[in-house]
Amino acid sequence: MRIYVKVTPRSSRNEVVKISDGEYKVRLTAAPVDGAANEALVKLLAEYFDVAKSNIKIVGGKSARTKVVDIDAK
Repeated sequence: MRIYVKVTPRSSRNEVVKISDGEYKVRLTAAPVDGAANEALVKLLAEYFDVAKSNIKIVGGKSARTKVVDIDAK
């Protein structure tokens, strides 16, 4: 499954909000430094979709706020 995620780093809490099918807004407490926000995003999405972290890959927008994420829900 491919989803589009708009990330807001340095938020007051970690939160996933579904906007529509395939579109999510994610708030992260992590700062976008040295990939910390991307790691936190993968961890949070793994918990939200109840899959392993290894099943989540950021395929687009690694250094942008809007990201394309592939989730292998096996």
